Amino acid sequence: MSTTILLIRHGETAWNAGRRLQGHIDIALNEAGLAQAGALGQALADEPLAAIIASDLQRAQQTAQAVADVKDLPVQTDSLLRERCYGAFEGLLYADIAARYPHEYAQWQSRQIDAVMPSGERQAESFRQFYARANGAIARWARQYDGQTIAIVAHGGVLECAYREAVGMTLDSPRDFQVKNASVNRFSYADGKLHLVHWGNIEHLSAPAMDELG
Repeated sequence: MSTTILLIRHGETAWNAGRRLQGHIDIALNEAGLAQAGALGQALADEPLAAIIASDLQRAQQTAQAVADVKDLPVQTDSLLRERCYGAFEGLLYADIAARYPHEYAQWQSRQIDAVMPSGERQAESFRQFYARANGAIARWARQYDGQTIAIVAHGGVLECAYREAVGMTLDSPRDFQVKNASVNRFSYADGKLHLVHWGNIEHLSAPAMDELG
């Protein structure tokens, strides 16, 4: 049996727009993000969803709720679907991280997958640790709804982990693909393996589709 997974990045937040690192900080959608979530819900109205699952951070939950409202399904939450924890980097602009933590920033940008950022309010994760957490959570939900179709609303980093897993991309290679807000990314899960079907669908965010929401 193959499970179909619609893996979705949350809608835009003010911190996304301003290039401020969120990580585990719980930031809500901005006005644009709420509109994206509404368009997403309408776009998935005819999908035969058995479940809607979201990270427990509100930007993911708000996005998932827009789908749930259309499908009349509850949103199940899972903290293991959170974005990577970046420790002391969280809450800072990317430019400020580079200035304040030049060595650790360089490690991050050069994809040293076992490097860990300085701790802040929370303990940071290495990319390898995050990759195992995120893909383990996706696999667990896929097995729980074996043979059905589910929507999982998470974060850019989680989607990156799934993409790398599905196409066999090494963890330390540069990211040569985009992860867009409110994008729908279709995977299948069978025999313990994640497979990529379609990446980066944002047709529902086109001007005519958004205009239909009023």
